[in-house]
Amino acid sequence: MDAATATFQKYRPRLLGLAYRMLGTQADAEDVLHDAWLRWHQQDTQALDEAEAWLVTVTTRLALDRLRRAKTERQHYTGPWLPEPLVQETEQPEAELERVESLNLSFLALLERLSPDERAAFLLVQVFDYSHAETAQMLQISEDACRQRVHRARQRLREGRPRFTHAPEVQRRLLEKFRDALETASVESLQALFAEDAVHLADGGGKARATLRPLHGAERVVRLYSIIAQRYRDYAIVHRLQWLNGAPALLTWLEAKLVTVAWIETDGERITSIHSLRNPEKLARLEAVTNPQAGTSLS
Repeated sequence: MDAATATFQKYRPRLLGLAYRMLGTQADAEDVLHDAWLRWHQQDTQALDEAEAWLVTVTTRLALDRLRRAKTERQHYTGPWLPEPLVQETEQPEAELERVESLNLSFLALLERLSPDERAAFLLVQVFDYSHAETAQMLQISEDACRQRVHRARQRLREGRPRFTHAPEVQRRLLEKFRDALETASVESLQALFAEDAVHLADGGGKARATLRPLHGAERVVRLYSIIAQRYRDYAIVHRLQWLNGAPALLTWLEAKLVTVAWIETDGERITSIHSLRNPEKLARLEAVTNPQAGTSLS
């Protein structure tokens, strides 16, 4: 491996983590990294004082361009847009993953509230620990403008954050009960699981059956899942819990095809919101590396 390739590979986890958090899909993140790789090899790397700063700057700007285009496209997206779960080939140490909570699928969905410029500034400062001065240089703006973007981003995220946050083990316990209720098609068990003001959000992308608007209220959410449980009682259904993006999620296979990934937020006792990803394009990578018969994988 030549020196330039070795340097790129050294920073690749950080660059991929940044691009993924910027864009919310692994495919887009890898496309950005490919473009950054091509530019890196066109550069006289020996003349660079700071290889990391150059690579992060290029990756950020490429991701910004792609995110601006994606924002326009998502205005015409069918129903709510949810992020694609991250598929990791191997476990990465904390130093490479940066802050695990910033990979959380609910947090990535929350980042959609931000403008592309706010998102870039916030991630570079708050997640990747670059200074405002360093971030301003990467984004080609003044340090004051950078501070303003980060401040606005914090405000918007604070407004949209769930009222409650609980450890993954609490989410796991409730997801297990949710899985059991689906498998037994028990309306009573479902009713006991959801808070009165629970919200259901689904992303089918116009390619899979899904609610086109958020459902509000436990009654409506329970009715939806009761219908789903009854409809598929006689089909080959497998529900499996698995860690995704640093938190537990429920994967559902129908006739050996991955059809849903669901994750939740909770007040500690009941489910306050449930996100259901059904867009097959966003499930394809995960389906390729998971096995519905492998059993629960929550180690």
